[in-house]
Amino acid sequence: MKILVNGTRLFFDVEGSSLVPDGSIMRQKPTLILLHGGPGFDHSVFKPAYSTLADIAQVIFLEHRGNGRSDPASSETWNLAQWGDDVRGFCDALGIERPIVLGVSFGGMVAMAYATRHPEHPAKLILVSTEAVGTSYRKQRVALFNRLGGPEVGALAYQRFIERKSDAATMDAWIRLAMPHYTRSKPNPHVAQRAIKHPEVLRWFTRPDGEGQEFNLVPDLPRICCPILILGGEDDPMTPIESQADIAAALPSDLVRFERFARCGHGVIADAEAEAMPIIRQFIVD
Repeated sequence: MKILVNGTRLFFDVEGSSLVPDGSIMRQKPTLILLHGGPGFDHSVFKPAYSTLADIAQVIFLEHRGNGRSDPASSETWNLAQWGDDVRGFCDALGIERPIVLGVSFGGMVAMAYATRHPEHPAKLILVSTEAVGTSYRKQRVALFNRLGGPEVGALAYQRFIERKSDAATMDAWIRLAMPHYTRSKPNPHVAQRAIKHPEVLRWFTRPDGEGQEFNLVPDLPRICCPILILGGEDDPMTPIESQADIAAALPSDLVRFERFARCGHGVIADAEAEAMPIIRQFIVD
């Protein structure tokens, strides 16, 4: 399905109903909006793991402008402020009030942009394997990729994070050689095969003078006024656990729950679904 949001048609998919019979009433479940990573990918990585939450929430998989099945839009609108405003605009278009917004990796950056620009709108935030400062902890990333993927992947990480290369050849090699080492578990090849990719969006965001290199959401994080759950893997080479610790430290302490997972890589669920999913479920229903 597509809906017009801020001048661009965004694709979304839905699992689970909003209203369910409960005795003499129709009870409304919370709305959970999932924001995928990338940029330049789609929501398919969320399925089937996050589909299991449809018994406690209406789950909406939203694809950012320029990503997946959503319309391309102009590259000038491929920025965190616009992507964050699109989340609010999407909710306004469908009449969604007080959503729970879950963002993984780049999706977590969009979730923070949304929540800092519209702090009264979300009911809760869930941030997984993300960062609030563009390409933070560069040396740690190189060291982790070198340890987990060997010298060839370590050299590629040096090119991307230290030399800040984002040309097509570097990014194509990154997807092929480095991404398989994001998680400690062996990647399911079907996950990458079924994803719709737009590498031009990734190259735009991560170019040397691009927003992905330099953004800083930390000064605005104290504006967030809803409960926040933060999940991070201690062996995550893409967004080191220190990045999530920095987010937790910048937020009001009474609103934050920060969960760290040992021997766990990027995205958490691929390596620690049995441990992490019950925490997410409980946070949603509390």
